[in-house]
Amino acid sequence: MLQTETREDTELGKSLFFQRCLWCGTPAYRRSYCRACGAVAFGRERSAGAGVVVRRNGQVQQNTWFVAMDEGFNLLCQVTGTAPVVVAVGARVTVVRAVAPHGQGLPVVELIHPETPLRQWW
Repeated sequence: MLQTETREDTELGKSLFFQRCLWCGTPAYRRSYCRACGAVAFGRERSAGAGVVVRRNGQVQQNTWFVAMDEGFNLLCQVTGTAPVVVAVGARVTVVRAVAPHGQGLPVVELIHPETPLRQWW
C-alpha cells in the first residue's frame, strides 16, 4: 500500500502530539490504555515540544535518550546535531521532527543550548 504525505505531515512535522486520559488527566505517549487508571479513552493534544534528558538508552552510536517532556510524559528520542558525548542528563531539548516520513521511527530532538566540547572539560 502506497503511503503519501498528508497535510498534517507537511505542516505539523515538528509538532508532537500526545494523549491525555479523559478520566484522570494523565498524559501519555502512544498508549492503548492509561497506566494510572486503566481507562482506554484519550484526548489528543499538541505538545510544546520541549523537555529534559532523563537517561541514555542503548548504544552510544544510536544516540537515543529518554526525554521527560514538559507536559508530564516520557518518550524515547534520538538526539541530533551534536556528538553523543556532549548530551548529558538534565540537558534541555526541543523537538526537531515528531515522526519519520512514514510514521515509523523515533521522534528527533536537539539540544537547546549545546555545550562546546572544550567547555565541558573545564
